[in-house]
This record gives sequence, structure tokens and C-alpha cells, in this order.
Amino acid sequence: MGLDDALIFTRVVECHSFTLAAQGLGMQKSTVSRRIALLEERLGVRLLNRTTRKLRLTEVGQAYYERCRQIMLDFAEAEQAVMQLQSEPSGLLRISAPIEFGQLFLGRVLGEFMRQYPQITAEVELTSRNVDPVEEGVDIVILVGQPQDSTLIARKLFETERRLCASPDYLVRHGTPRTVAELASHRAILLPHDSSRYWPLLDESIACQRVLACNNITFAREAALAGAGIAGLPSMICEHAIQGGRLIELLPGARLPVGELYAVYPSRRFQAMKVKTFLDFLMACLPVEQGRLLEPTAAGLLTSPP
Repeated sequence: MGLDDALIFTRVVECHSFTLAAQGLGMQKSTVSRRIALLEERLGVRLLNRTTRKLRLTEVGQAYYERCRQIMLDFAEAEQAVMQLQSEPSGLLRISAPIEFGQLFLGRVLGEFMRQYPQITAEVELTSRNVDPVEEGVDIVILVGQPQDSTLIARKLFETERRLCASPDYLVRHGTPRTVAELASHRAILLPHDSSRYWPLLDESIACQRVLACNNITFAREAALAGAGIAGLPSMICEHAIQGGRLIELLPGARLPVGELYAVYPSRRFQAMKVKTFLDFLMACLPVEQGRLLEPTAAGLLTSPP
């Protein structure tokens, strides 16, 4: 109520007219006159001396006008600052992402983004825990699989297929499975969400000999490279090792679950420019082929930023 009255009073003074002020505010002249009268009554002072032809500020009215004018200027400056934030990315960008994605992709992409937009600062947490973007004040949460909270906005970034891999040394010592059924006699390295009893296959239920279970895909890859067993690894971390012969892909016709990564954020309405611009930038930079994310070393450098 006070801010509205201050705006009306300021417009009346600057227009030198109740009529012109009312037209500019889209109000009736009688409404403007009544609001000024109520303002004076509330303050217990006369702000304006009125005649049929002229308005003149009283001494206290002049002091009140100067304060109100400064408030209006500060308000306009605040609005301009907010609109400026929406016209060019700036401010603090808080991101949470899986560890491997952060190490392989996010660091370089975010660094390039910050080079192009120097008004951006960032805080990044690489973690395997579930992060609530609303509760924790995170702008973007990158996670594997769709979020359970339907009130959040989820933008699919890419898919990463999994491939059964083993080291040449393992295959020399344990033999190479030629059919899916032969996996039952092989040592299994299992990833998060894999069954502890079966190989991670979509079309078959083949019992596995679990020798290692871990919650980190890079750890699983290194164990496979060392000959511990066969692992169903995402292409984004094993393609280079396969191309270099350090891992051998097994049973390429076997279907393993596809991993999906999503960018999750609280709301699409009035989305901050920094969030929208970074997500578009990230999508443009990732080495994706037919919707599948490639390992950056195997694909060469990340796609040149826009």
C-alpha cells in the first residue's frame, strides 16, 4: 500500500497534474486524488498545496518527494539488474553431477563456458548421492535415470550403452565366452543397480559368479583391465580401451541396460539465463553420436563449443 501511494505521489509531482498522472497510471483522476488525500491523512501532513491551476509541494512534501523519487529509482535499477541477468549469463551457477561425468566431460565444458561468459562463477559437487535441487539450492543436478520427483523438470542429455568387456589376460586364463549362456561360468564385476545374482542382460537371466561389486564405473573398468573379471561397462569410459586392445568387447549382440543421463532443475518458468544457456552449451559440446555419448578420448576432443 505504501509503495503504491509513493508511486502515485511521485507521478503527480512529476506530471504537475492529477489528470496527467492518472492517465499515465491507467487510473481515474478521482482515484488518484483520493489516494493522495488518504496518504496525507495517514502521514498526518499536507504534501501538496492545490489550486485549480497549479500544484505546489509543501516543505515536508518536497522532502517526502525526494525520498520517494530515490526509492522509485532504486526499484527501477533493481528491475533492470534482474532483466540484465536474464539477457546474459551471469552469477553463481551451482551444479551437481556424477563423478565420472564430471571428470570426463563437465570440467572442460564448464571451463570453456566460463571463459566465454566471464560473469559466471560456479560451484560443482561430483557425487554419487541423491541431490535435491530445491532443498539444497542447486541450479542443475545431472543424474543417471529419471528423477522420482515429478515436480522437477528433467531434460534428457544422452544415453550411454553398456558393453561386456574383459582384458586379454583374463580371456587367456578363463577362456572367451562365445554365447550368452557361457557367461554363467565367468567371473562378474558388477556395477551399481546390477543384480547380485544375474548378469545385467535385458533378454536373458543368466546366473553370474560375482567376484566384485562396486559403486564406481571407473573403478570397475580398472579392475577389468587388471583381469579381475568381465564387466558391463558404459561406452563413455571403455571405448578407448577397446580401440587400444586393452579391453576386448564380448558378445556384441547381447543387450545390456542403457544408461540415461538427465539434467534436472526446479522450474522451466522464468528459468535463469545462466541455466538455460549452460544446458544448451553442454549439449552442443558433448561428443554424442545418434544420441549416444562417446568417450572423449576415443572420439577425439569434445565438440568445439558454439
